[in-house]
Amino acid sequence: MELVLNSMVRHTTLTRWARRVAGCLILAVAVPAAAMDYDCMMEPHRVVDVRSTINGRIEAINVERSDFVKQGQPLVVFESAVEKASVDLARARVEMEAELKSSNVSHKFARRKLGRFDGLSEEGVVAEQTKDEVETEAALAWFQIKQARENKHLAEIELQRAQALLDQHTVKSPLDGVVVERFSSPGEFAGDGPILQLVQLDPLNVEVLLPASRFGLIKQGMKAKVIPEAPLKGAYTAEVKIVDRVIDASSGMFGVRLELPNPDNKLPGGLRCTVSFSAIPDDTHAGARKNGTEKRSFRAAK
Repeated sequence: MELVLNSMVRHTTLTRWARRVAGCLILAVAVPAAAMDYDCMMEPHRVVDVRSTINGRIEAINVERSDFVKQGQPLVVFESAVEKASVDLARARVEMEAELKSSNVSHKFARRKLGRFDGLSEEGVVAEQTKDEVETEAALAWFQIKQARENKHLAEIELQRAQALLDQHTVKSPLDGVVVERFSSPGEFAGDGPILQLVQLDPLNVEVLLPASRFGLIKQGMKAKVIPEAPLKGAYTAEVKIVDRVIDASSGMFGVRLELPNPDNKLPGGLRCTVSFSAIPDDTHAGARKNGTEKRSFRAAK
């Protein structure tokens, strides 16, 4: 009888202890985390393979790997002696004024001559045939001026065309960024392959995969805290720019892209990081708090 009583007392004590432990666990899982942290990757905003629109021999490459470049900066120059000569010839034709000036002089002379013959014709001194010849000369002089002006306009168009062909022999940077690779050297023949590779580091793209349970909680324009991996220090604010509309069926994840300002290019691309969406309203947790501790514990267990 004493043994049974002792067993009952021990069982009651253990039951009370188990209930206390269970209550502590329920309270532990009932309080949601203040922030949700996910692994991410900091990547360049743009990666561009610089190619040429022409095939030719490279005369000079003005940048080296790791150089910073500005949009519009000349990067690669091709041999262009023929194109430069064409530009000089077209410019010389544009600057030629002799034809137009000569036509103007002829036209003015023809107008003065026609004026004199008009007076003589009224007095009956000059025959109608002679007057007709003078009028024809004046009209032809006018058309010579018009033709000279048209020739000058065509020369200007030809200069623009020659300059455009010459400009194709200089490859300029399409962005503000950094040279990460050189694929060619001066003296080589450039075909269809890339000559340089550039990356834009301002801003940086922060790519993160989130579970499907977060879908609908992430909105464009939301702010998040990004912490790069060592040896970099500090936390940076990024903004959500893209939220995928399709969830991957195999992994149950969807992608989100944030933009991280990097005006001084201090942060490199290719680093791992952690992103914290501390300001996301968790509707599921809010509903659990309304329905009591047991439901919050059930959600956490799931």
